[in-house]
Amino acid sequence: MITRRGFLALAAAGALAAAAGCGSRSGPAVVRIASGEYGGLYHAFAVLLARAAAETDDLRIEPVVTSGSRENLDLLARGEVDLALTLADSVDPMTVGAVAIGRVYENYLQLVVRADSPVGAAGDLRGMRVNLGAEGSGAALTGERLMIAAGLDPASDLTVTHLPLEAATEALEGGSIDALLWAGGVPTAALDIPARMRLVDLSELVSPMRDRFGQVYDPVTIPADAYPGGPAVGTVGVANLLLAAEGLADALAAEVVDLLLYRAADLVPPEASGTQFLDGRSLITTAGVPLHLGAAQAYRRWHG
Repeated sequence: MITRRGFLALAAAGALAAAAGCGSRSGPAVVRIASGEYGGLYHAFAVLLARAAAETDDLRIEPVVTSGSRENLDLLARGEVDLALTLADSVDPMTVGAVAIGRVYENYLQLVVRADSPVGAAGDLRGMRVNLGAEGSGAALTGERLMIAAGLDPASDLTVTHLPLEAATEALEGGSIDALLWAGGVPTAALDIPARMRLVDLSELVSPMRDRFGQVYDPVTIPADAYPGGPAVGTVGVANLLLAAEGLADALAAEVVDLLLYRAADLVPPEASGTQFLDGRSLITTAGVPLHLGAAQAYRRWHG
């Protein structure tokens, strides 16, 4: 007796064979995914997704290291990757030219200062040196919005840099910057919290960000001991979307969705515990970006 899941797997395999030209393709299809920096949530998730795909007969996923959301969207638009991870606020649903596979994780905005810093709120950064995410990252855009919501003009009230995370943490510890903004899961191993760094509460900025820039921002809390010994801190959450090129074969998009649905437990990096949306009811909430046709078909099968 074949199970429902077995039937769906066989159906997906048949569709993959058809998409490949009735068996003309030699070996599994290779799908490239634009991820993020080493040490970050995006890259960790992409690696786990690739490992899960490696256990299938039909699909291989190749992670591409990038600086983050905006570079990922550029790579997807140029056809250099098939999938891309991005912060929801980096995407304009009207112009992105891509479709969604699903909403996968919640990113936490983390404004980090040295443990002995006098900064108690984002507005206290006036006149200081702040790293607002790597060049090409979604945090660079979100960071500017965060500073504006705090009443600061990034161009005139701050000295802004755009270093990758590892370089930014070294700069913070060395005293050449006063704060860094990181958008990612918790804990992020590169952040030495609470020993030499601490998080600034950003909860008061959720409402002004939603009022000014849209409803993609969520009130979230970094739990106590998420960083061992660290206190609970309120902050701003932004959903992560997994996008696909419109031309990605329906069967391949469905295969990726099946990994998200049926291998969810294997796709949770340590820094994403409790922040994932790897459930069919949450995955389809894609911040106005339409679902890929193959993904939508897979979700309909899952819902029965």
